[in-house]
Amino acid sequence: MKSKYPHIFEPFTVRRMTAKNRIVMTPMGTNYGEQSGEMSFLHINYYEQRARGGTGLLIVENVCVDWPSGSNGTTQLRLDADNYIPRLVKLTETIHKHDACIAIQINHAGASAMSSRIGMQPVSSSDVPSKDGGETPRSLEKDEIIAIAKKYGEAAKRAVTAGFDAVEIHAGHSYLLSQFLSPLMNKRTDEFGGSAENRARFPKMVIEEVRKAVGPFFPIFVRISADEMIEGGNTLDDCIEYLKYFQEEVDVFDVSAALNWSIQYQIDANYMEDGWRSYMARRVKEAYGKPCITVGNIRDPQVAEDILARGDADLIGMGRGLIADPEWVNKVEFGQEDMIRKCISCNVGCAGNRIGLNKPIRCTVNPSVNEDEVYKKWKVNKPCNVVVIGAGTAGIEAACTAAEVGCTTFLIEKSDKLGGLSAIISDIPDKRRMKDFPKYLTNRANKLHNLYILKNTEATVDLVRNFHPDIIVNATGSVPTLPPITGLHDYVDKEGTKVATVLGMIDHINDYPEDMTGQKIAVVGGGAVGLDVMEFFTAKNADVTMIEMLPAIGAGVDPVTKCDTQTKMKKHNVRQMVNTALQEVKEDRFIVKNPEGEIEEVPFDYGFMCLGMRSKTPVLDDIEREYADTNVGIYTIGDAKRARRIIEGTTEGRNVLEVLKKHNFLD
Repeated sequence: MKSKYPHIFEPFTVRRMTAKNRIVMTPMGTNYGEQSGEMSFLHINYYEQRARGGTGLLIVENVCVDWPSGSNGTTQLRLDADNYIPRLVKLTETIHKHDACIAIQINHAGASAMSSRIGMQPVSSSDVPSKDGGETPRSLEKDEIIAIAKKYGEAAKRAVTAGFDAVEIHAGHSYLLSQFLSPLMNKRTDEFGGSAENRARFPKMVIEEVRKAVGPFFPIFVRISADEMIEGGNTLDDCIEYLKYFQEEVDVFDVSAALNWSIQYQIDANYMEDGWRSYMARRVKEAYGKPCITVGNIRDPQVAEDILARGDADLIGMGRGLIADPEWVNKVEFGQEDMIRKCISCNVGCAGNRIGLNKPIRCTVNPSVNEDEVYKKWKVNKPCNVVVIGAGTAGIEAACTAAEVGCTTFLIEKSDKLGGLSAIISDIPDKRRMKDFPKYLTNRANKLHNLYILKNTEATVDLVRNFHPDIIVNATGSVPTLPPITGLHDYVDKEGTKVATVLGMIDHINDYPEDMTGQKIAVVGGGAVGLDVMEFFTAKNADVTMIEMLPAIGAGVDPVTKCDTQTKMKKHNVRQMVNTALQEVKEDRFIVKNPEGEIEEVPFDYGFMCLGMRSKTPVLDDIEREYADTNVGIYTIGDAKRARRIIEGTTEGRNVLEVLKKHNFLD
């Protein structure tokens, strides 16, 4: 399909590096490194998958140039000493085997470091925290600034020795160089603060030290937050102004956006359109004539091709998209676009795990982020019939996985479409990207000749018995939680009433007017689903109140979603009633108990119950009785096991392999 996407598959040369295509894996923290700061073999395997998948250039996640003060993670890679070179040589040799280029990003965290991890007060341009609730750093002295610049150069020299093809300097996203560039964080009055020229002085020193260290033929990339996307921060015009002071030795600009306060524009929220930031790269290109990488939810190959064809950018940066599908490039090249497992930008397993919980990254749609899909080479050692009840995302994943290793598989779905709750929730406009996952799973299922799909079919013991199952997977999903609150069951999801669950809302999603100015919306439940409802109605200018028993709205959601929804609630003056319990439901009002123990009425034009989901297992008891004294394996997964997120169901669906092993169908 190179002829369909000629710009994507055009080689790219900068200095002495030539990448075979225009797709770049952008740097993303993984928490796969060793505690020592050395690269692990698991880590190497993770990058190799993406190189094998056809990516032209991979940029390794940010490495620390000055430990411990510059460290921004518990397992961050280091490049501040020579002993880190040997394992990095293994990485570069492995990547080069696949005809891919590889760069490494060098960085100092500055105020984004944590004293609990580095054992000292963080440093920065000024004594301004890099995020809300962040620690107050101390201002660097001039001699320290000079010393840190030299450390960047030393790290870059080690990158050359280790066999990297290029180096990227991180000057965005609220890290140290960004803390000097941004007027929000740089309050200095010496030669490193004030004017754009002064704020750019330290980044200029760093780039000059790196150029001295790597020589004239080695490419230098610089990642920038071209627009900080927050009041008082650098705008795109400001960025164009300060770049003139250090652009001379830069070969490629990696044009990103945002700071910690606006992280939803850095790690894009799911409603952002594919390639929405490409205009920023175009402005930088037009100003300085330098090649640019653009990023921003780019999942669709045609969008990538159009960006390149228009000349907005020279390279397409993909981060989460390559976590979701390491084979993205190969699938585009060889005409398998319908099998691309597109990232849905949920930010749960990547940003949620790493930033929010300090865990290794995982992926909602890809249960094999670092194991690859080697299981497809396995085959059952004897005939095996698998029956999967419920075709939500967990059920389809289980059915496909079982069929892919040779099981004769039957997938039974009560409704007329596949995808379960994911397909339903994706009818909310801002959740439409979620449709890509059930679409991919359906395409995958339809290609498997030993997978039989029965839609509009109620699962019964008699039906299941007809398939002579060896393994039964119960994936019947969940329904909204509706506690025994006075009045609730009289009104919720009843035709003609004003009270609904999120499923009831979606059933009537086209009935709500575009402009709901002055109308009152009350949402009980401040978790992810309640926030989805809030976003839907604030976009229509409704007056929204959120009622939550916990001390805060959005407890447990990922950092990107939390930042985005807090911004929206502030913008739309959403009333947040926390530590507040629902007491009674009436036709047009909720009766609640506030934190002071007082009873209040919350009137509404539309009221919504978003108290989470509970498992639904209508046939499980009958199945278990039927097969109680047999060797048939019964495996409950996803929301049918316990109502959770898509990511748990996907993982459990793939884990049907372990059930097959347990029952001796796989060696």
